[in-house]
Amino acid sequence: MMTIPPRCPDCGALQAAGETCETYFHQLLFWEAERPDYGAQVHHLMVLCYHLQHPGLYSPQGLIAARRLLADFLDRGLSPQAVRQRIRARVDSGARTWTITARTDAHGAYEPPVAWTMTVADVVAGGVEAYCDHVRAWAQSIRAALATRDRQASA
Repeated sequence: MMTIPPRCPDCGALQAAGETCETYFHQLLFWEAERPDYGAQVHHLMVLCYHLQHPGLYSPQGLIAARRLLADFLDRGLSPQAVRQRIRARVDSGARTWTITARTDAHGAYEPPVAWTMTVADVVAGGVEAYCDHVRAWAQSIRAALATRDRQASA
């Protein structure tokens, strides 16, 4: 009898035996540590993509802010440095009245859920040589999936 690998309840990624999306995330971090030029190019997108597809890691307000970050990077072409300068006051923990990360009583979610077309598992499966291109494609796929979901939710 053939066993079907489990899927991540958040992003739908197929998970090989003993693997989880967090395991895949750590693999990507390892690749970036091995090749610092990769991290310099796409680390901001990689972390953001992973968290956007696992929205329970964010608070509801944190999820909204993360979606804005994706737009800043992809639609506005801002660099991580430019974004940090732009949002510094808004996310300063001494002034912020909301939390970025999830709390027991407040975590992000998509209603209705999002149909993701690419996940962290796909980036890992693409291998280290194509890592930066796959992270960029992953970010674009997330933007497109969120736009589709938003259109469907408002219809």
